[in-house]
Amino acid sequence: MTAQQAKPSSRIGWIDVARGIALVAMAVYHFAWDLEFFGYATPGMTAVGGWKLFARSIASSFLLLVGVSLYLAHIGGIRWPSYWRRLAMVAAAAAAITLATWFATPGNYIFFGILHQIAFATVAGLLFLRLPPLLTLAIGAAIVVVGNFWSTPLFNHPALAWIGLAEARPRSSDFVPVFPWFGVVLAGMALAAFAARFGLFERLRNAAPGAWSNPLAFIGRHSLAFYLIHQPALISIVWLASQVIGPPPQDRKPAFMQACETSCLTEQPQAFCTAYCGCVADGLQSDGKLDEAFAASQSEEFRDRLQENVLVCTEAAETMTNTGSQ
Repeated sequence: MTAQQAKPSSRIGWIDVARGIALVAMAVYHFAWDLEFFGYATPGMTAVGGWKLFARSIASSFLLLVGVSLYLAHIGGIRWPSYWRRLAMVAAAAAAITLATWFATPGNYIFFGILHQIAFATVAGLLFLRLPPLLTLAIGAAIVVVGNFWSTPLFNHPALAWIGLAEARPRSSDFVPVFPWFGVVLAGMALAAFAARFGLFERLRNAAPGAWSNPLAFIGRHSLAFYLIHQPALISIVWLASQVIGPPPQDRKPAFMQACETSCLTEQPQAFCTAYCGCVADGLQSDGKLDEAFAASQSEEFRDRLQENVLVCTEAAETMTNTGSQ
């Protein structure tokens, strides 16, 4: 069956199920983040190690399915009424997320998260609908590689942060820039085109999942609503629990050291990270600002003082480790 012979109006249950699984996994990650936010889990836990890999795999699978769905929705030609309606809904939801997080966590608000990426891909993806899938796949792979391994000061201006090629990652609790993540959407479009050529979608339509999949398929069919509702619901549950059973008291310095070293060890040796993190923790503690490091948002004064500590402690740790290695 050719791409033109496929039936774009017929839903494919397995794709809804796959989307539902990705959304449930996203909810699991966000619940872990909520536990960390309220002090029930180790600070920085979800930003490193297996949790970081889990978050990236969720985003990758979800955006891959965005590409598949974009291709299927317009396989026989762009259906403009439904296209504009869907784009308006996603763009409005993305704007709502930005506004809500701006008020809730102004120092860490979401200005280009996964919904912003989907809105961008919904527009930019149209340019690739009629390209050969192999070319689309190659461009997608190039975007992923460039986004992960190349940066330039030309994109350091905050207004260009959404592109994803700046030298430093901007502060945001959910940052899904064009580079590398639009490349994942293009990969989904290319794979969907190959699947259509070989009749895979028709076979999936004829092999509908069983009743066990109904909850997942329902979530997948209402993905935008689930995305908008699940995190406020989860964070409300954890907040209510915290009012009854507060989190265990934490010694801030060991918690800070653990989170700092876990992050540092991805790029530096153990000796450097121990010296560096201990120095930063001591500096914040002497300034009476260690508690603020765990707050949802930090003051400008805290960020300035932290930057000073980082510069001093980096130099001190480098000197210490270089002296010790001689």
